[in-house]
Amino acid sequence: MIRHIEFANIHNFRDVGGYAARDGRTVRWQRLYRADSLGWLAGDDLVTFQTLNVRTVIDLRHPFEVEKNGRVPESDGLDYRNLPIEGRRWDLSAYDDRLDVARYLADRYLEVTEDGVDNLRTAVETISRSGSAPVVVHCAAGKDRTGLLTALILSLVGVADEDIIDDYALTGLATERFIASWQRRNPNVARWPGFGVAPAEAMRLFLADLAARHGSVGKYCTDILQVGAGTIEELQNSLLSGIDPISAG
Repeated sequence: MIRHIEFANIHNFRDVGGYAARDGRTVRWQRLYRADSLGWLAGDDLVTFQTLNVRTVIDLRHPFEVEKNGRVPESDGLDYRNLPIEGRRWDLSAYDDRLDVARYLADRYLEVTEDGVDNLRTAVETISRSGSAPVVVHCAAGKDRTGLLTALILSLVGVADEDIIDDYALTGLATERFIASWQRRNPNVARWPGFGVAPAEAMRLFLADLAARHGSVGKYCTDILQVGAGTIEELQNSLLSGIDPISAG
């Protein structure tokens, strides 16, 4: 199966299938995708997107981002949900070269787990419904907010932390194209060192810190997000199959 799906104007669109879960099942392909901004879909890119038969789009961006950069084009049967999860805006002035990018990113993700509780719960519940699939989760770059929600989903279905970390870090394959595209649109805007990057250590720190705070990632989801056992079972039944794991490419 193909993990990375090629688009001209979208650089970080990929399938989350193929990862092994603890119970011996595997995350099904063509059920859950993660992406950068779908507001750039047009022309051949839109045709490619339509071949995926996506039923649900979860857009994690702020409404002002949607207004500025557009949203997925409307189509019959497509359920579009704008569920912003970021509360505090990133204070980039607090970053300097002495601070590790991974540590800075992990701290921002932890803030989202505090500020975005209601919409994170709604997103998990939406993805859990079998009738929602195929689902695309996206934000602007497809790495931070999207990476956080994807990590929670994969953890809930029993994927190992190292696979979650590896999936997050795959954004690095798109970083060069993403930065080049952003610079073409913003030629006079300064770029901070962490823009477009997804170091594995950021997700490793985030998962460890979230577990340290709440006992485990799962307990964060059940105790803080108030995701019920029924929702978790439904999520696992929707996303997992008995097929042997396929090596992620």
